[in-house]
Amino acid sequence: MHLNLIPFVAVWAVFAVGVIFLIGWRKMVASHEDETLHVMDTGAVSQQEVVAHKLDQIDKWGKIVTAITVVYGLALGAYYMYQSWVDMSRTGV
Repeated sequence: MHLNLIPFVAVWAVFAVGVIFLIGWRKMVASHEDETLHVMDTGAVSQQEVVAHKLDQIDKWGKIVTAITVVYGLALGAYYMYQSWVDMSRTGV
């Protein structure tokens, strides 16, 4: 059985683009982060909390999508290697 891997590679590419998008989005949000600790200014503290919450959410989804991308890519590569091995054993090369 010879399976066409192009649709599976396309799905993996979508996941990879998602990881790249999350990296860019995190960099953009982190550029608005204020690294100075504001204790008395409540407006700045709430802004820091908002940015920190956004970064936590982006990091959570980034880890999830990255793990899915890596595992899916490894499975795809393993199947490709297996398919190549079976094809070579049939031809006797």
